[in-house]
Amino acid sequence: MLICDTHCDTLYRRVRYPDEASDVTMERLNGGGISLQTLALFVGGDPRPETVRRLFDGMLAEFERLKDAGWVQAFDPREAEDGRVKVMLSIEGCEIFGTSLEAIAEWRDRGVRMAAITWNHLNALGTPAKINATDGLTPFGRQAVREMARIGMAPDTSHLNEHGFYDILEMGIVPLASHSCCRALCGHARNLTDDQLKALFQAGGYVGLNFYPWFLSDDGRCTLDTLADHMLHMLELGGEGMVGLGSDFDGIEVKVPGLEHPGHLPALFETFERRGITGEILEGIAGKNLLRYYERFDHR
Repeated sequence: MLICDTHCDTLYRRVRYPDEASDVTMERLNGGGISLQTLALFVGGDPRPETVRRLFDGMLAEFERLKDAGWVQAFDPREAEDGRVKVMLSIEGCEIFGTSLEAIAEWRDRGVRMAAITWNHLNALGTPAKINATDGLTPFGRQAVREMARIGMAPDTSHLNEHGFYDILEMGIVPLASHSCCRALCGHARNLTDDQLKALFQAGGYVGLNFYPWFLSDDGRCTLDTLADHMLHMLELGGEGMVGLGSDFDGIEVKVPGLEHPGHLPALFETFERRGITGEILEGIAGKNLLRYYERFDHR
């Protein structure tokens, strides 16, 4: 079974905390049967351009070290193979683009296939959910999203505020949310409302379910069944064929018990099956839905 994860912060963790063990290792990816692990290039806590550039340089250098150690880069999710681990780049926080459309193509050429418009910082493209829900994309943000879609880099709305989310859909562009949960089940402003989820599914988008307990439950107390609750809620809203996994491993300081790293993913699938998510629906969630989403970028 193809298993794809649309978000982890392993490159950042390896650069920022080199002496700490990572959640994501090749042994654990193999143990969990992962076919495609997306590695985020994360903007970090300081959005000043020179700081972001140094951080991204460090993460790219770490990525090259992983490849030298045998990690295999995928430039398209559809390169995923059952039984073989591959890794793909994303961006979390588009500060690295500055205000240059040309920079977007440069990152696409490096293999970046999705980019979160914002993290928690206001930037040249838009406003994060952490700041407010009401400011839309900037004029440059609209240009950037069009360029991303044109060259096959999926606009990622995880962390983006509601107005910006709807701006993208109203432009006729179908984004994904690489690591998000349901606000109806957990009131965090970072989560997607039912109206957002319905709109995204009606457009043919994609949501990767985040494993962070504080996005899953208002009190942070979770079990594997809590993850199943969120997945079933998305399916009830029309998400069949458009939902998957966005773990956020190495970016979350607490874990759902029994799901501390990628090697534990079989336990999550067992929970899904016990809750009635089986067959083709489960295979889609595991990985096939992500590959179908990227079919819209066949022109590249």
